[in-house]
Amino acid sequence: MPARIEDVAAHAGVSTKTVSRVLNGYTNVRAKLRARIESSIHALNYVPNPSARGLAGNRSYLVALVYDNPLAGSSYTMELIVGVLQACKGTPYNAVLHPFEATDDLAAQIDGFVAQHRPDALVLVPPHANNARLLQRLDELDIRYSTISSKLRQSHIDVGFDERRAAAEIVEHLVSLGHRRIGHITGLRGHGAHAWRLSGYRDALRRAGIAYDESLVVAGDFTFPSGVEGAKALLNLRRPPTAIFAANDDMACGVMREAHERGLSIPGDLSVCGFDDTPASLVMSPGLTTVRQPCREIGCLAAESVLQSIRDPALRQQARVPYQLRLRESTAAPGKS
Repeated sequence: MPARIEDVAAHAGVSTKTVSRVLNGYTNVRAKLRARIESSIHALNYVPNPSARGLAGNRSYLVALVYDNPLAGSSYTMELIVGVLQACKGTPYNAVLHPFEATDDLAAQIDGFVAQHRPDALVLVPPHANNARLLQRLDELDIRYSTISSKLRQSHIDVGFDERRAAAEIVEHLVSLGHRRIGHITGLRGHGAHAWRLSGYRDALRRAGIAYDESLVVAGDFTFPSGVEGAKALLNLRRPPTAIFAANDDMACGVMREAHERGLSIPGDLSVCGFDDTPASLVMSPGLTTVRQPCREIGCLAAESVLQSIRDPALRQQARVPYQLRLRESTAAPGKS
């Protein structure tokens, strides 16, 4: 017969409640006692029954990553997913992945999702992380949630990094190479990254004494096709830019594709840089200069923090993780191969 929690308790000489606390990851169990219980779990080959535990504790042991459909296939989202799965590993929790389009009835959609699946916690990806009505509704439902790179102060648990400063640094890199006409393809409007990366672009220009030219800024939506279209708009200008900063790597790859179609060399005729340091940035030729956003670490920390908040409802955390510039072969001084 499979071992039961009662068998583990008897073997360790403790109560079933204490075993349950160890299984659920509570921290207020003495280290020696925890080690003894874990030894008994291993000795008896005890495997918890998630369904039974969920019924007993009124929990589903599910944490849901909620993201937007336009980002569903992107490397950014996939890295976040890997991070959330990593956080669940070794815990009683399983991850549920669910895309929701950013529509006016998003809060109602989430209501239905919560009623059907009863997740114990949610991890929200922009633009949902910036939806004040949604966060208010989750507070009303007393659903634990964490946000990723939210621009709202309403979120109790948020994980991100200084995107504005990172964007400024990569544009400053272009300025240091001698570029003065620098184009920018923005991200999806309403997404925090749209505002932060555009602001960083403007910060760098201002510090360099370069006037902001709105004709050098075109709208994108974080997709490869929008990068192609943005590059067409910028390169068709009477005085095209010598460098283009795209708000993510997928769009930067689109810029490189369009430059190639026009017979332009990178970086000889055009320098290109992106943002995120996705796998695509490494396989492109030449290698793409970009900002390494630690997406996997962000997803992992966001999930770990919200699971901790289930045990500690008073938890408040605004975590910022470090970023790095990845300077590769797609940028050089104007007119140099």
